Parts: sequence; structure tokens; C-alpha cells
Amino acid sequence: SSGINAEWPLRPGGDLVAMIDWSYLSDVISEDEILEMLSEGEHDKEERIKHLEERGYPAYITSVGWLGYSDEKVKRLTNEKLSEGWTAFKMKVGISQEDDMRRAKLIRSLIGPDNKLMMDANQIWDVKEAITRMKQLKKYDPYWIEEPTSPDDVDGHAQISMALREHGIGVATGEMCQNRVMFKQFLKLHAMQFCQIDSCRTGGVSEVIAIMVLARKFGVPVVPHAGGVGLCELVRHYSMIDYVLVSGKIDDRMCEYAEHLHEHFTDQAEIKNARYVLPYRPGFSCEMTEYAVDTFKFPDGTYWNN
Repeated sequence: SSGINAEWPLRPGGDLVAMIDWSYLSDVISEDEILEMLSEGEHDKEERIKHLEERGYPAYITSVGWLGYSDEKVKRLTNEKLSEGWTAFKMKVGISQEDDMRRAKLIRSLIGPDNKLMMDANQIWDVKEAITRMKQLKKYDPYWIEEPTSPDDVDGHAQISMALREHGIGVATGEMCQNRVMFKQFLKLHAMQFCQIDSCRTGGVSEVIAIMVLARKFGVPVVPHAGGVGLCELVRHYSMIDYVLVSGKIDDRMCEYAEHLHEHFTDQAEIKNARYVLPYRPGFSCEMTEYAVDTFKFPDGTYWNN
């Protein structure tokens, strides 16, 4: 997909359709629908780019609620982020019911009723346990539960989605999905309410655009997974591509941000007023600094030798 990575932003909708592999998707979307969607993306494109230049892209912060943080640290970090203007926060869950309830109560009490609180279980629960635990946590108004069970269990996610729908809790997943066919199944069975593409798990820009088009077909917002080494640098491009060329929407979606390891990249993700700043340098922002490569490459890097 390296050729498409370089060329696709310059191509009009019809050419872009021809450059992407749409096989195995005809049971849910036609070629005419794909062409219409991507051609529509050309309309008012400059206005959406201007919006990104002026305001950036909405983000949410994961750095306040990692497992292992003391309550005191969670409180300090949450208050810091509130003072910086953040309005959407994510916490990890799954240690124990008591810990989850206590930490959720703490964060919700700090951020108030109007800000968003997301939860991430990192695949820890079986289907029935996920439903039970989230019904207990619903009093803290979670916006979504992320990866509540095995990332390969499409039917399980569908069961959880159905059970939590009446409580206003969405299911977010996709960071472990490798291809458009897996996403097709999640979307077709209404097993995800938030589509979490991962910039390194899937096969480049071409595959991700196919997934974005599917998400638009099913009315599911794309909210990319980030937080790992360099992922924030990469996924900001995808969120903005989705807004400018595919969905045309920004109000019902946001992009994950975590505050670590950005210093190892030459084109670091920049946040201003809790929003990603539009990047201007060419490329995918994945180039690492000479220091990072010389230090951490295995087995010859200075980090390993010392």
C-alpha cells in the first residue's frame, strides 16, 4: 500500500475507488455506493480543511486512568487535564468490581456530568460478565465500553451491544482487527457503535479507507485507537482524512491521545485546546529520530549495550 500512501490524497473519488481492493464487500455495499460516497467527499472539502486549520480535530485523553495509578494520581492528572480544557476522558476497567466502581466514581465526580467518560476493559471479560459489570457501572454514565471481550468474538460483541443499548452505553472495538472483512462482520451485526481502526494493525491507507467507507455506510463513527508508540502521530491523519474525504462529520467523533513517547518522532503530534493540530509536513509522521533509532534498535542500540 506504499504507493497509495503517497498518491491517494491527490486523487479524485473515481481514481481512488480504482486503487483500493473492495473485494469481499459486495454483500453490504455496491461499487456505485462507494463511488458516490468518495465523490461526495470532494464537495466542500476546502471548507473542512479550513475548519481543521482553524480549530483542529477533537481528541480525548487516556493518560488519566491507567490501571495501577493510585487514586491520588488519578485525581491529580484528571484535574490537570480539566484545567487544560479536556472534556473527554478514558479509564481502564477490569481489575475488580470494587476498584472499577471506586475509580469510576472518583473520575466522574471530578469531571462532572457534562464531560464524557469512556471505559476500556482490554478484552478481560467473558460476554455475560461484561454485560453484568457494565450494568453496574452505568450509574457513572460511560459513553462506551472498549474491547469488553475477546476481539475476535463478533457475536459476543453483538450480544453486549444489544444488552447495553437500553442503558445508552456503546461498544467500541476494532484495534485488534486486521482487515476490512472483520470490520464488515462487526458492522453488519451491529456489534460496534464506535469503529476503532488501528494505523499499524491494518494494511495501510488503502485498507483503512475501505473500512472508513464501510463505517459510513452503517452510520458508525470512526474513532481511531492510539496511545502506543507513534500511534498518535499516525492516527491523527486518519481522523482528518475521514472528516475531509469520507464521512464529512466531526461533531460525533474524536481521536485518542496519550501523553508518552512522542519525543521519539520527528513530526510529533501536537495538541492545542484538547484538539489535534493539523499536521503540515509531508508523509505519515512515522519517522523516528536518529537518537531513538541509535538508542533502541535491537540488539546494537546503546540502550541494550548498557
